[in-house]
Amino acid sequence: MSKTSTGSKTREQANISESDLKKLPKDLLLKMHDLMVKARVLEERHIKIYKAGDSFFWIGSPGEEAWGVPLGLLAKKGQGPKYDYLHLHYRGTPTLLALGMEMIDSVRLNMNRTTDTSTGGRNFSGHYCFPQWNVVPATSPIETQYVTALGTAHVQKRHNSKSLSIVTGGDAGTAEGDFSSCLVWASRKGKELPLLISVQNNFWGISTAYEGQHGETTIADRAKAFNIRSRVIDGNNPIESYLAIQEEMEYIRSTGKPSFIEARVSRLYGHSSASGANLITSERDCVKEFEFALVKNGYLKGEHAKKIWQDYEAEGFEAQQKVKLEAGPAPETIWDNIYVGNENANWRKF
Repeated sequence: MSKTSTGSKTREQANISESDLKKLPKDLLLKMHDLMVKARVLEERHIKIYKAGDSFFWIGSPGEEAWGVPLGLLAKKGQGPKYDYLHLHYRGTPTLLALGMEMIDSVRLNMNRTTDTSTGGRNFSGHYCFPQWNVVPATSPIETQYVTALGTAHVQKRHNSKSLSIVTGGDAGTAEGDFSSCLVWASRKGKELPLLISVQNNFWGISTAYEGQHGETTIADRAKAFNIRSRVIDGNNPIESYLAIQEEMEYIRSTGKPSFIEARVSRLYGHSSASGANLITSERDCVKEFEFALVKNGYLKGEHAKKIWQDYEAEGFEAQQKVKLEAGPAPETIWDNIYVGNENANWRKF
């Protein structure tokens, strides 16, 4: 489960074989590739926006597309307890694109415009909120999503809806008490919750390496102490991610019990704009690996792949130019979406 390339293979060639590709239908493989490219181009557009001085901050998901896209495709999308709830952290852009979010919606959030439907231009990049898809508002405090996910899972259990709550987070945040509380309350015997608990392990906590923070062999080992079914996957392989998420979702829906996935992923542009947001070439690149395998095995023509990148680059640039002309939030809106009774409050729709 190494996060780096192995042997003499290049970063593009590693880890996805022809036998892997045969595990899923061709149209699904191509759809995942398309969305992964879209997510990567969008995040790189956000970095360009930040470096041009058109946004205040960037934090995102380059390197997590092979996990995030399958997650969004497999979630049961809708509003209310009959559908899956998503408690995402700030690296959830690929999942939102797979659910159907438009690029411009993400750009509006990143550039803090009033047209941003998630926060009205009042929050960081990656802090999404889509009530119509049960995407619960992302929070800036680290790992609090692990305890709020318990609440929606309780509701789903009461409704016996066969739906589940999904929570994502990073490896360093598992040191927080909220994460431990999630494991405790999700696993009480006879009161287990339909919860997919996931950790995207990129082996860094801002600037502190994984080895300096963890005594356990794998983070997934911590779930075993609570009798929670758990597994570790190569989160840089979209096929492995899709099949693992699908299997664990089926288990949760059929049993009503929680499951835990540790997905080992890359962090291609550092932690955030605070660390420079420059490309780290020593990390595996899941998008390039997947595209290389698709082209090599005749699933995708190189010219077509190139056009996909170019088309999304044009869409991202056009979105930036349009959003630059849109207004930012006015001072008098500072208390909007906070107090009960405000009809514009997105969170009241849940």
